[in-house]
Amino acid sequence: MKNNFMTIDHQSSTYEGGCHCGAVRFRIVVNQHLALDCNCSICRKKGFLHLLLPLENFTLLQGAEVLSTYTFNTHIAQHYFCKICGIHSFYRPRSHPQGIDINVRCLDEDMLSKFQIQGFDGANWEENVDQIRESN
Repeated sequence: MKNNFMTIDHQSSTYEGGCHCGAVRFRIVVNQHLALDCNCSICRKKGFLHLLLPLENFTLLQGAEVLSTYTFNTHIAQHYFCKICGIHSFYRPRSHPQGIDINVRCLDEDMLSKFQIQGFDGANWEENVDQIRESN
């Protein structure tokens, strides 16, 4: 099955981001400026805009000691958040357990205009997950 997700290709770009209080900081390399807006229960409540990346495109610069993890359902996804300010900057997704998923809203400055944002029906995850697995 071919996915229906379009991508915007730019040259590789490097960005930094982190949590609200600044205790957690990371650097990423982006090759594909596509973010997914998921309607599942947790993403809706957090306002998470997904940027799926290979793990090698992610560097945690600081804050490992202040990260805590939230899991639910299958406990495969590892939702990391800052114990100080509570912000979920990134996580290890169930769809891509060997990758990382960055919240575009946690990048420094307002980066939303650099990304194409597409909806993803995560409320019906099992029926739709192959669309995002095929897109990366």
